[in-house]
Amino acid sequence: MYSGFYKVPKPYNETVKSYAPGSPERAEVKSMLSQMRSEEIEVPMVIGGERVTTEKKLRLAPPHDIAHTLGYYYQGDGEHVNRAIEAALKVRQQWQALEWEDRATIFLKAADLISGPYRAKINAATMLGQSKTVHQAEIDAACEFADFLRYNVHFMSQIYDQQPISDHGVWNRIEYRPLEGFIYALTPFNFTAIAGNLPSAPALMGNVVVWKPSNTQIYSAKVIMEIFEEAGLPDGVINLIFVPGPVAGKILAAHPDFVGIHYTGSTAVFSKIWKAIGDNVTVHNTYPKIVGETGGKDFVMAHETADVKALATALIRGAFEYQGQKCSAASRAYIPSNIWPEVWQLMEKDLKQVKMGPIEDFSNFMGAVIDEASFDKLSMFIDNAKQDKEATILFGGNYDKSEGYFIEPTVILTSDPHYVTMHEELFGPVLTIFVYDAKNWKETLKLVDTTTHYSLTGAVFAKDRFAIEEANIALTNAAGNYYINDKPTGAVVGQQPFGGARASGTNDKSGSYLNLLRWVSPRTIKENFNPPTDFRYPFMQES
Repeated sequence: MYSGFYKVPKPYNETVKSYAPGSPERAEVKSMLSQMRSEEIEVPMVIGGERVTTEKKLRLAPPHDIAHTLGYYYQGDGEHVNRAIEAALKVRQQWQALEWEDRATIFLKAADLISGPYRAKINAATMLGQSKTVHQAEIDAACEFADFLRYNVHFMSQIYDQQPISDHGVWNRIEYRPLEGFIYALTPFNFTAIAGNLPSAPALMGNVVVWKPSNTQIYSAKVIMEIFEEAGLPDGVINLIFVPGPVAGKILAAHPDFVGIHYTGSTAVFSKIWKAIGDNVTVHNTYPKIVGETGGKDFVMAHETADVKALATALIRGAFEYQGQKCSAASRAYIPSNIWPEVWQLMEKDLKQVKMGPIEDFSNFMGAVIDEASFDKLSMFIDNAKQDKEATILFGGNYDKSEGYFIEPTVILTSDPHYVTMHEELFGPVLTIFVYDAKNWKETLKLVDTTTHYSLTGAVFAKDRFAIEEANIALTNAAGNYYINDKPTGAVVGQQPFGGARASGTNDKSGSYLNLLRWVSPRTIKENFNPPTDFRYPFMQES
């Protein structure tokens, strides 16, 4: 046991490096890319610290260079899910009994490994495995991941510091206990930082975790696990498994010791998970915590006074960075008629300069979409738009999967504010624009709020402060992360806690103390220094 009221190191946001020509970070990551492309690796599951292989090996390839083999991963089955649960429960008591500062030390060290010696490796793995440009990899895999770990330690200390008042003769306190079982972390392909945060946030609070990453993020998930282990994470605290989602979900949701899920992914899958948990609720030893960030159909709403240059830039960056594969990506925009010609002139000029191709070429602004299923879905919507009378493709509309899953940045102009691409999540580089009569500002605000079931991110562009305030009120529930004169992407840990409601999730705000509160079960303790020894109260006396 230690003695002391410890103050954790002050958190900070990792500085984003430029990777400009001649910079040391550029040379380092290019060397790492070359090295990683030159070798084929094998990625086993990690259960209780043991490397687990199976007879089923599945190939890993860059989305932008599908003929190239990065390596293979071993796919498991139900047996491996059960082994991971057993490994987690075996170490649970020992892990939760560890002093909180010891847990903090592990993840603070992991943050320094990410921003230091592992920076080039985790960025290169993200670039190759998920087709991110070096800038997109840097802000995600290196900076945001390190930010999550440092700020989560800070938030943990803030939570522990929140204590009740005590009256005379009494000491009241709250103990923030880990949950009584194991957490299931189900992570997406599009952010390495999210893939690292979803299992590590509950673990930091003393929980044990079964972690299943997306199959298309396994290449960088391997690096995440290496970092956790080098930082000193004990075996079994986080168990990494590669199994089909329905197989894992069925076993985990029906296990008595399942106490929570930390999820980022599609709304449809999250709904199925929620239902499975509900169907098994009488089996669970405690009601599971359900935390999910799901889909988005994120908007940009422009007023007639909007700065056209800022608006045009926000639309291109917000819609097409990382091929539009962000939950927060701008995918529908409402532009007033008075500024539309100038906005489009600026956008078209910039779009003609956007380069798409392999991310190893640093002059490319975009890479490939994640896999063939995504490519086929997006190309179908684009083909439909070419035929539909309500839609006109203003830019892009071409695609090619001969070498990689490449979709051009595509801008659709629609005459119908309820056109399918204005309300259905596509998760790709497709932006749909509706031009409204500038006099119909208020009516269009209602359209923005009611067109989709999602409520993740959104942006309003205006110079008129009254208009901004009007939008703030009208769009109160339209976005969990709301931006004024900025693109709707790029939330920073500790600055803009992230999450949405409606069909976009439970809004438990990753990147803040609110998320960590979900992974504890508080116990209130009252200690009486002078307990009564007579059951009678003064009012009971006759005189």
